[in-house]
Amino acid sequence: MRTRSIGKALPRTTTRVALGLALLAVPATAVATTAGPAAPSRTAAAQHAPHAARAATGLDDPAKKEIAMQLVSSAENSSLDWKAQYKYIEDIGDGRGYTGGIIGFCSGTHDMLELVELYTERKPGNVLAEYLPALREVDGSDSHDGLDPDYTKDWRKAAQDPEFQKAQNDERDRVYFDPAVERGKADGIGVLGQFAYYDALVMHGDGDDGTSFSGIRERALAKAKPPARGGDEKTYLNAFLDARVWAMEQEEAHSDTSRVDTAQRVFLKNGNLDLHTPLDWKVYGDSYHIG
Repeated sequence: MRTRSIGKALPRTTTRVALGLALLAVPATAVATTAGPAAPSRTAAAQHAPHAARAATGLDDPAKKEIAMQLVSSAENSSLDWKAQYKYIEDIGDGRGYTGGIIGFCSGTHDMLELVELYTERKPGNVLAEYLPALREVDGSDSHDGLDPDYTKDWRKAAQDPEFQKAQNDERDRVYFDPAVERGKADGIGVLGQFAYYDALVMHGDGDDGTSFSGIRERALAKAKPPARGGDEKTYLNAFLDARVWAMEQEEAHSDTSRVDTAQRVFLKNGNLDLHTPLDWKVYGDSYHIG
């Protein structure tokens, strides 16, 4: 597994919305590869489907959500098997302490603390509950004080518990997935655009600084109008991806922009605004396919 070079803005103020539905298990057929030419993203007829028809399906459709999780996992863990990442945890040296779980909860950016608090609220006395005081102390820093030497071992033990897996799903939805889909639908963008919002929120978090999700979106809005304001969807999404790449380049940990350049940008160039399968893309030079 490739060591990930991702992380959320530090510090950040997380978007708070009502708790979303946990991820439904509706897998798309997926195979990771290491070579091979990109296949067309969808048929010409699908590429020219009217926006009204596309609006009926959002990224919150279970099959589309499964695709979104595989796309993010390819960028964060070099694997399409996102469910194998409940147990993932390491310090990747990005200044955010420990990074763990299915979307990279960080001990230094508050979302890992909120995850363990939720898990403990639902299951008092769990193996991670004893680390809550330490997680509160290290929040906002890269410190491991009070966490080492057993926190990573206990995280992996907790990851075998369906309650901890559900807590990860629910916090992912509440903090990242649901706000991205809600904002995307309000802006009139389809499945690909909603995914671009989600992936940006996962990496950058939200807040007041220019490299947060809101800052990226504002930078894009200064260049193009979204469909909800009468703009062209592809033009706006290109502006958003340009702003996203700019934000990534502001930090060494995000300097590899392939999750945009050879993934999201490829889908957009192909006119695949609904993420229809088959999908072919690359991240860090590795090739992936969802059929």
